[in-house]
Amino acid sequence: MSHTHEAGWAHASGALRGPSWLREPSDPNELVEQLWSRTATKSDGVLSVGGVALTDLVAEHGSPAYVLDEADFRARAGAFRDAFAGFDVYYAGKAFLCTAVARWVAEEGLHLDVCTGGEMAVAERAGFPMERVGFHGNNKSVAELERAVRLGVGRVIIDSFEEVERLAEVSRAHGTRTAVMVRVTAGVEAHTHEYIATAHEDQKFGFSITSGDALEAVRRVLASDALELRGLHSHIGSQIFDTAGFEVAARRVLALHARVATELGTVMPEMDLGGGFGIAYTTQDDPADPRDLAAGMREIVEHECRALGIELPHLSIEPGRAIVGPAVCTVYSVGTVKPVRLDGGAVRTYVSVDGGMSDNIRTALYDADYSCTLAGRASDAPPVLARVVGKHCEAGDIVVKDEFLPGDVAAGDLLAVPGTGAYCRSMASNYNHALRPPVVAVRDGVARVVVRRETEDDLLATDVGDL
Repeated sequence: MSHTHEAGWAHASGALRGPSWLREPSDPNELVEQLWSRTATKSDGVLSVGGVALTDLVAEHGSPAYVLDEADFRARAGAFRDAFAGFDVYYAGKAFLCTAVARWVAEEGLHLDVCTGGEMAVAERAGFPMERVGFHGNNKSVAELERAVRLGVGRVIIDSFEEVERLAEVSRAHGTRTAVMVRVTAGVEAHTHEYIATAHEDQKFGFSITSGDALEAVRRVLASDALELRGLHSHIGSQIFDTAGFEVAARRVLALHARVATELGTVMPEMDLGGGFGIAYTTQDDPADPRDLAAGMREIVEHECRALGIELPHLSIEPGRAIVGPAVCTVYSVGTVKPVRLDGGAVRTYVSVDGGMSDNIRTALYDADYSCTLAGRASDAPPVLARVVGKHCEAGDIVVKDEFLPGDVAAGDLLAVPGTGAYCRSMASNYNHALRPPVVAVRDGVARVVVRRETEDDLLATDVGDL
């Protein structure tokens, strides 16, 4: 029996409806504004970012490409800087880092988190003020610690007993004292994916407050003549939309802060509350305004300090993806469109693009949701529920699991996916020997490459073979 319908097969009996939060748009050409960077607009169906039409950008730089909205990035950095006035705001280098971005971070008055020697090298190359750099990581090598001490990074976040001794030895060899924070786990799990929730006990980061390891780590740091204890560091997870989880964590971390003063006679001057604030990948996400986050966190900490009878330490936060995540979209070219008939007469439209899990692993790794839009033209075709997939040899190579696109989407069209600034380029790979895309910064009608596209020469440069 035929399941055809005058509006198209996607409207037929048994058609897929997608997740409950996904609504069929009245006009699939329109942008859902909260998902896109501030300068993203559409005119006659053509998406422009930073005053640059993506049709022109792709014509010059090819696809896929990460499109970085500089004005949006700076505005978000400034919003957190201003909302958290009096705090040190640390930009997460792991989300995305290149020389240009490191310089923007410095110019906007933020601090910088790094967690490898490579990220430190980018900061050094950018001329980033090293006293505003924090060095994270659960397994820092001796060479990385030596580099951090030599460069004079502002703080090293201690993550194991071994690291206390390792860093002390490196500091003595350089004739200096290194400022450190002790990372603690407060036993609070953010309401997020288990792989990116980092404050519960059974994971690799930090010292448990409950077990007593955190207090013991503080004791060992205080006993060292080569380390200077600045405070405690707590991080409860990522993609967090409110401050509720911070309340319990702050109470436990501040209780330890007070205990150190009482039992060990040391008032630590600082505390890092972490962050990991969420962004809108789809319409189901509702990020908080930085001013609301700041007000909530200030209230929590001030209340706990009053209850404990202690002075408020100097605070720092780490917004995580919230600065760079929304500032980038990825533009792809469509290669094939394949309607696949399923049981019950339903049909799923597979739209294959010229990238995939090599430039955005998050859908496969975290089951992450994304949105997308037709970026190169307008369409009068009714919307159909589509799945955007990559070109790699994996069934799980999915870019956007469910999205309504115009029913006439076809080879040669451009699709743009918002919210790809965090953990997409930084986690990109050469799977299937794919070449990693460029990062093209756009502002005031000008596009400039800040990370160039890889070439086959780059790909083969490390393949020494039998030559």
